[in-house]
Formats: sequence, structure tokens, C-alpha cells
Amino acid sequence: MLPAIADLDALYGKSVLITGGTGLICSGVVDILHFLNTERQADISVILAGRSRENTQARFPHMKDGTDYVFVPYDATRPEKLDASADFIIHGASNANPAAYVSQPVETMEANFIGLDHLLKLAKDHGTKRVLYLSSSEVYGQKDGMEPFRENDFGFLDILNPRAAYPSSKRAAETLCIAFSQEYDVSTVIVRPGHIYGPAITRYDNRATAQFTRNAAKKEQIIMKSAGTQLRSYCYSLDCASAILTVLINGENGNAYNISNPDSIITISEIAKKIAEAAGMEIAYENPEDAESKGYNLMSNSSLDSEKLEKLNWYAVFSPAEGAERCLRYFED
Repeated sequence: MLPAIADLDALYGKSVLITGGTGLICSGVVDILHFLNTERQADISVILAGRSRENTQARFPHMKDGTDYVFVPYDATRPEKLDASADFIIHGASNANPAAYVSQPVETMEANFIGLDHLLKLAKDHGTKRVLYLSSSEVYGQKDGMEPFRENDFGFLDILNPRAAYPSSKRAAETLCIAFSQEYDVSTVIVRPGHIYGPAITRYDNRATAQFTRNAAKKEQIIMKSAGTQLRSYCYSLDCASAILTVLINGENGNAYNISNPDSIITISEIAKKIAEAAGMEIAYENPEDAESKGYNLMSNSSLDSEKLEKLNWYAVFSPAEGAERCLRYFED
């Protein structure tokens, strides 16, 4: 996986501040940085900014607070001053639970916009080399056809739908990055991950792949709440983490990059079958409850073109079958 990250030594001896470090995506980034420090003596200072020291310690029991990383209190929905500075900042703190988008649309928007605004100001004041913002494929909205989205494609988004709190705030946050780049000369890059899956899912994660994986690991029937015909770009979490570091190091200032495994552009039904096959389980179909359907992604096609990212010499390592097998092995162990 590390060969997929060009110019990795640009991080050696530097400091990296990460918000959302215990989440599915950014925890993989932390794992890579820790590996570099322990196996390659990279001397990267890792600063984890979050709401719970206990959750951070629970996610990284093999790492020591104060030695392998430094924890600093941080709530992305509050504008309090963050007592830290770093060479690089990765902002990954955000609601990632579709049910929360509907039940907590205000907090969802605040974490994406207020949290980023604070970090960009921190970067401006302390001369941070670069800020990377974790956006989403949902910024693209709806479009006709099933061709993958390129970075300059945008479709319709119903801004009066409360479920749009997530993609609308992601769109606004991306523009805020560009505004800080132009007005204050803060170097910013943006990544738009597709649908990320991996072993770091939590029991609170109600995204489809998370539910499929938990059911399969417990040898329970995998339940589909739709026909699963929506087309998605899936990417294993460690591939996503390597893509983030690639863009952080090599991305062009003021640019956005899709994160997508070109060999994993498949439907929800197909990823469910991959997980079911890995576990030797069957798939069943049920109608969704009202609250569940309100949280569904508004896009029937959220497949992503990864050509721009691949031009940075990044490539995905894990196929859907390999990713599903690794997830299940992790839970079984």
C-alpha cells in the first residue's frame, strides 16, 4: 500500500493535525503514520484533535498518548480556539451517519463549515503548509445517466430537503477552502471519497456496507432494504487513507480529487453479494422503515472518475472481494 503514496518522505519530520481521527477514514491515516514512525523512523508528530480522549485511546490501544500521538480537545461544532499548530492539517471530523443527517442537520452543517473555518484560520495564523478537507461524493447531486462524475461535474441538489444538510454544507466548505486560498494564501486541497468500507466501522454506523458487514460477521442474514440498484464508487478504507496522504503531499493547491477504486464501481446489491459470499451467507430483502428511507443518499448514481487522482501516481490495492474478506477476518479475530 505504501508504494501507492508518492513522495511519502515529504511528511518525515513534520507535524500532522487530524480531526476525526477515530473515524472509519481518518483512523486509517493515523495507522499509516504510526507505521511510518515505528517501522521507518519517520519522526512524524501526530496530533489528534477530538471530543473524547477515551474514544481515541480505545481506537488506538497500541499507541501511547503523549508519545505516539498528542491528544487535544476539539469539537468541530464549536468555535473555541484549538490549542495546537501543525505543518499539515487534515479535517475529517463530520457526521458520517445518514440517520444523524436527518436527526441532527444543524450539527451536521456546523461541523462541516464552522469546524473547517476555525482550522483554516489556525492555518493562516500559524503558517501551516497545507490543509486537506475531507468532502464527499454527495456534493455532485443528481444527474442524468450513469457515467462517473468528474471533478467539474455538478448536478441538482434539493437544498430545501433537510437531508441535504450534509451535501450542502460540504459544498459550502469546499468553497471556503478556495476562498482562504485566494484571499489569505492558505494552501488547500479537497478530497471527495466515494463509499468507504473497512474494519474500523463502529456499532453506531448505519450505512449499508457497515450493516452488511456486522451481520455477516455475526453469521446473520444480510438484509437489503432496497433493490440495491444505485451505482456507487466503493473503496477500502486503507486505500482511501493512502489516497488522502497522496493528495495532501502531491495535490495541486485549490483542487479537488475524487477518491475511487476504478475496479470497485458497483451497485449496492453487488457489494452486498461480495460481503455475503465472503461470509457464506444469504441475502434477504425487507422494506425500509420511514426513518431509514429519509436518511438514504439522494443520488442514484454516485460513481466517481478517479483519473485525476491516478495522475498523482496513486493506485488502489484492495479489490471488493479482498476488502470484504479482510473486514470479516478482522471481526472474527
